[in-house]
Amino acid sequence: MSHPKPNYNRMLDLIDEVFSTRNDPDQIQVNQQQLKKLQAIHPATLTEFANEDGPLIWILIIPTTNSIMNDFLEGKISEKRLLEKTKEGDKYECIYLCSATTLPEFRGKGETKKLCIKAINSITEVHTIKTLFVWPFTKEGGVLAQKIANECDLELKVKSK
Repeated sequence: MSHPKPNYNRMLDLIDEVFSTRNDPDQIQVNQQQLKKLQAIHPATLTEFANEDGPLIWILIIPTTNSIMNDFLEGKISEKRLLEKTKEGDKYECIYLCSATTLPEFRGKGETKKLCIKAINSITEVHTIKTLFVWPFTKEGGVLAQKIANECDLELKVKSK
């Protein structure tokens, strides 16, 4: 089934190509139930930049606790479990930059970084965030996370593969 907005299907293909989410049950695959949970955690968790052809950039960030972050970084819990353990109303201390997906023709323009920073700033209005953590799947993802952490004055922690 094709989506009325051509970029939508391209974004889904790109997510699958980079993250292989369909082949990894431990990764977050955003479905209706998870979408509701993410919105309850904070409206800025899932952010989109789009034009008339559909999405150009999708950002998924998850505020959580230091305890959950440390369990994830140490390999004690999966990405999927990170989301399951994060509860609405928790005192969030860190943000997981889960994914920043950008169509190729919109990369290198700074828009993805701006969108991430805007979403993080929205969360920091309500929560005292000190750390950004990431599990980079690409070199560019790691570079982006470092730039965001620097601009937001956050410590960056990186999960190794």
